[in-house]
Amino acid sequence: MSSVYEKYNLKQVINTSGRMTILGVSTPRQQVIDAVDDGLNHYFEIKDLVNKTGAYIASLLNVEDAVVVSCASAGIAQSVAAVIVKDNANLLVNLHSAPVNEPREIVLPRGHNVNYGAPVDTMVALGGGKVVEAGYANECSPEQIEACITPQTAAVLYVKSHHCVQKSILSVEQAAEVAHKHNLPLIVDAAAEEDLMCYYQMGADLVIYSGAKAIEGPTSGLVIGRKQYVAWVKKQTDGIGRAMKVGKEGILGLTQAIESYLTLEKTTGAQMVERMTPFITQLNTLKGISAKTVWDSAGRDIARVEITFDETVLGMSTVDIVKRLKTGDIAIYFRGYKANEGKIEVDVRSVNEPQLMTVFTCIKNLFTE
Repeated sequence: MSSVYEKYNLKQVINTSGRMTILGVSTPRQQVIDAVDDGLNHYFEIKDLVNKTGAYIASLLNVEDAVVVSCASAGIAQSVAAVIVKDNANLLVNLHSAPVNEPREIVLPRGHNVNYGAPVDTMVALGGGKVVEAGYANECSPEQIEACITPQTAAVLYVKSHHCVQKSILSVEQAAEVAHKHNLPLIVDAAAEEDLMCYYQMGADLVIYSGAKAIEGPTSGLVIGRKQYVAWVKKQTDGIGRAMKVGKEGILGLTQAIESYLTLEKTTGAQMVERMTPFITQLNTLKGISAKTVWDSAGRDIARVEITFDETVLGMSTVDIVKRLKTGDIAIYFRGYKANEGKIEVDVRSVNEPQLMTVFTCIKNLFTE
């Protein structure tokens, strides 16, 4: 039987960009695949499944409650809708058309209103909210958050991501302190983050994770937090959440993925360095190319390879190099956020040693053909 690549005439991909949605994110462990299979082959009362798995996850993470959603983006939209709608039965089903007299402004640092593949403020708008940016692109203090809070504020939102500005931005604890001072919830979007408990412990009322990134589950999302707020998120399955529903297989798959994630040994940054060192050594033999180890800009224990191209020596722009490697016989995807500076990054978490050697060969062949 032909492979899936042959059957559908798909290109093979080497993913050195990390756990990225555009490439299918991650590859779940066999335990997770088995749980997905169980979900596909059995029937459940879905609300019972949602509540029981949520309680089970909450017990694993030592939080008040949890709910599995379809993805982190849906988690943002449903969390925003939850803090606006609360128990308003009419607004629940008429959020799209009824006048929203309830507070609906969502305050977040300006440097957190980013595009992570879709804009943060689009997800807020889907939930019926209106973004109010606090501070500036390169700074936001607790006082600047507080200055934006009015009677129309429904929540404070904090985005924990490498996409966001890292310097001169208030901490999660400071954001929680300001929000709670004004009897407001703090929502933290921690989609790709690896610690499933710390933001809740820092005072967040709702924390949103991607199920398919660090956790390595199926396409899904997780919302954890205070019991009342999670209950309001669950209510959204009868409102905007209906268009974002997660299947039984996703619920069971993510629940198992979380359990596995908490118990299995994780790859450390030091182990990543060990794996990437031969690759770096080989890259440094190429004229006009230099490589070194760099660490995750958001503070996670993730080491990556930074490759710098001397465009004058190579006679090709870094943007063109990235494009040519992406459109080759095997599509190689890099982290290209600094391509305009002549640099790209290689994330080794989703590749093996033979694939790294293929990447090296493809780069070498660009300039030796």
